[in-house]
Amino acid sequence: MTEHPTSPERGRPGAGRPPAPADPRGALLRTPDQSSARTSDQSSARAPEQSSTLPGSAALPVQARTGDLTGDMQKTNCGKKGPTGGQDSTGSTDMPSSPSSGSASSPDTGAPTPPSASPASEHSQPSAAEPDPHRPRPAPESLPAQQGAAQERPAGSPGGKERRTGQGLPPGGPMPMRRDGDRLRFVGAATRRIARGIDLDEIVMGLCRATVPTFSDAILVYLRDPLPVGDERPTGPLVLRLRRTDRIPVERDTEGGFLPAVQPEPSDLSAMTAELCEVRPGGALAEVLRGVRPVFADAPAARAALPELLGDDVFVPGGQRAILAPLRGRRRVIGAALFLRRPERLAFEADDLLVAAQLATHSALGIDKAVLYGREAYIADELQRTMLPETLPQPTGVRLASRYLPAAETARVGGDWYDAIPLPGSRVALVVGDVMGHSMTSAAIMGQLRTTAQTLAGLDLPPQEVLHHLDEQAQRLGTDRMATCLYAVYDPVSHRITIANAGHPPPVLLHLGGRAEVLRVPPGAPIGVGGVDFEAVELDAPAGATLLLYTDGLVESRLRDVWTGIEQLRERLSATAQLTGPDHPPPLEALCDEVLDMLGPGDRDDDIALLAARFDGIAPSDVAYWFLEPEDAAPGRARRLARRALSRWGMEELSDSVELLVSEVVTNAVRYTSRPVTLRLLRTDVLRCEVGDDVPQLPRLRQARATDEGGRGLYLVNKLARRWGATRLSTGKVVWFELNRG
Repeated sequence: MTEHPTSPERGRPGAGRPPAPADPRGALLRTPDQSSARTSDQSSARAPEQSSTLPGSAALPVQARTGDLTGDMQKTNCGKKGPTGGQDSTGSTDMPSSPSSGSASSPDTGAPTPPSASPASEHSQPSAAEPDPHRPRPAPESLPAQQGAAQERPAGSPGGKERRTGQGLPPGGPMPMRRDGDRLRFVGAATRRIARGIDLDEIVMGLCRATVPTFSDAILVYLRDPLPVGDERPTGPLVLRLRRTDRIPVERDTEGGFLPAVQPEPSDLSAMTAELCEVRPGGALAEVLRGVRPVFADAPAARAALPELLGDDVFVPGGQRAILAPLRGRRRVIGAALFLRRPERLAFEADDLLVAAQLATHSALGIDKAVLYGREAYIADELQRTMLPETLPQPTGVRLASRYLPAAETARVGGDWYDAIPLPGSRVALVVGDVMGHSMTSAAIMGQLRTTAQTLAGLDLPPQEVLHHLDEQAQRLGTDRMATCLYAVYDPVSHRITIANAGHPPPVLLHLGGRAEVLRVPPGAPIGVGGVDFEAVELDAPAGATLLLYTDGLVESRLRDVWTGIEQLRERLSATAQLTGPDHPPPLEALCDEVLDMLGPGDRDDDIALLAARFDGIAPSDVAYWFLEPEDAAPGRARRLARRALSRWGMEELSDSVELLVSEVVTNAVRYTSRPVTLRLLRTDVLRCEVGDDVPQLPRLRQARATDEGGRGLYLVNKLARRWGATRLSTGKVVWFELNRG
């Protein structure tokens, strides 16, 4: 039986021999070389194969031939009794002796066995148990170390020695790869494992796990620090950092192998070698890295380069038991890998340099791509982080919490956003929106819409007007720029909330007693449609209630429609509120986590933005409000009203400062207004004073000259107040200041 003409062994000596059977554990033993002529092969005896092995025997079924010119060989035949061999009653296999070695002993009992009855004819049909040599064998995913290898020897190896080198096989170690087919299968399995990695650590780990212990007993991977990204030109000297090491476990490495002169603690490779290595320009290590091709450690160039890489106290086994392989990416060398074998294991062969080169090439290209992917992920994360508020404000009368989840780890950016914008009069605008898609383009459009919403909120426009201007802005960005948005304004003084919706899922209000309801707001058309009107509704916002704004990724997926998800959200909020009792609302942060826990494995089809607002409000007893006629007596009346309010609140120590600042601000308002001026005092954690008029021009702080009669009012406000500001309204403006409570 000859080998198939397309075999990778074609053209090599002994290519006509049959393929060696595969070991069930992945290693492939080499059949003995046949240098005799075809006529000698045709007259050789064939030992029948058996489909099952003997109990307690680890030997593999190997086809053997007589007439070997290289010396004596033992023929191992594990199997049932065939047409050309016999088997005794104890289960030992017939072992015919070679002409020079006499009788052989059974591998189990040691008893001599009779020779085979007769050799099989060249044209005889193979037995039913004999495998078809032309049937392709499945390639193993890896070639692991063989267990109990002390009982196994390659066929044709007298005394358990390797034919080519005459060295003994190591006990308990992996069997060597003896044929080119083994190496091809190993390289294929190893490169597939390396290619599975998507980031830097996964690729380096795949290289280590694929090579130890199949190809080497240990590996050290050095990478450039820092790694260049894409076409960047690295600056500074070339520095290699030990990125990862791997080796056969300590319990299997009892013979020592590669250890430093004094073993450190802990006894791992990272502690034995230098973590950083600066490559000297023109040095031996630089020459090896520039050469790109892997070299044996006993080569002259590598012999001088290894101490520079590892340090002087690390012992590297000689005799071609170490390979130094540079890692070259798309543009430049980015590191090096060192493959090591123990002294008692068979040395590397020349063909193993090709294997190391393939592993190094695939790993380096994968590392290059992983670095580029990491840079893109970093840019996406930074873009998304800057598009969303870094921290939420802490307005008076409301507490806020938020969450954002991307659609997937591979899609870190999206078009969902949320925002909380403080407004005049202690009000706050709550915004949540969703641009179609979750890509860099969606994130860019989202950022523009969010900036527009903040600008419109600063003008104190009604919610429906804000959505109208957002719709116009989306149309200016493009005809296919669609988004949904919900804009709400909460007033803690009146305990009311005004909501306008543009095609967004409705909010859910969780009451203090545990009842959750879906607010009925007009759905409206999405932003970007154009030519539609938006409607706003005003609803009660009782103290202790929690308003939940969210995007459709929380309630809609491939497994459920949006209304089913909204109902599940409502039930989850009610169940969570029951845990804390009717008089205590659940903590906001824990409530957000509970809401996100309702997502199942198949419910993450879109990114999610979540904004929760707990309405505390401002009690009516903490608010004082007056109208002042625009006349010369208004500042004096404002001082008297402020003094009475502070006396009622027990804050007499602030009377002097408040009277002075109120008098200055009211004087400025009365000077230019034609309608009544409003004065409001709010007692919260600070004392806040607000003066409103119908003049839209905002006051500016300026330095008055010594001869000026006026212009010092805002200067006093700036010096005495904790904070102050002026906000333009649709009906005029509001000038406000805050003072710390005593």
